[in-house]
Amino acid sequence: MANHQKSAFGRRCQILAAASGAALCLAGSAHADRIENGVAVFSALDKVTARTSKFEVPLNSTVQFGALKVTPRVCYSRPPEEQPKTTSFVEVDEIQLDGQEKRIFAGWMLAESPGLNAVEHPVFDVWLTACEKPKGTIAQHAPGGEEPGAAAGDAPMPEDDPFTPRRRVRR
Repeated sequence: MANHQKSAFGRRCQILAAASGAALCLAGSAHADRIENGVAVFSALDKVTARTSKFEVPLNSTVQFGALKVTPRVCYSRPPEEQPKTTSFVEVDEIQLDGQEKRIFAGWMLAESPGLNAVEHPVFDVWLTACEKPKGTIAQHAPGGEEPGAAAGDAPMPEDDPFTPRRRVRR
């Protein structure tokens, strides 16, 4: 920092300390490090049935919601004591009627501003709500070294599952 900036910061810090009665004034500005997470949490709306769903997707994995395939690449959040800021880089592909996939969204989603960068599709809307399972924590790993829910991914999906694609019949 330049001397001018340091002195301006120092004056602001002294004024704040005097006004609040605090004796502590930090030499630099507070900066919260982002937390890397292993799972992105999304909400989705099926506009035909008016049903909303919440689903969790591990990073670099793909979950299908109707005709959309959602793949989060990174998911960042801040510590709970900081102002919320949850972001994820997401790729969304649409499965077309002929079976081909078309990329309809690739970009950052912001949980605090869901309308800003949500996927708006004629039939489905998808938006980020949270990031979970911070990387590097003990809670991330289940006993025995297996990932939590690994066996659950092998179970067949029930018929009424919102992620099971429905067949559309044109008349």
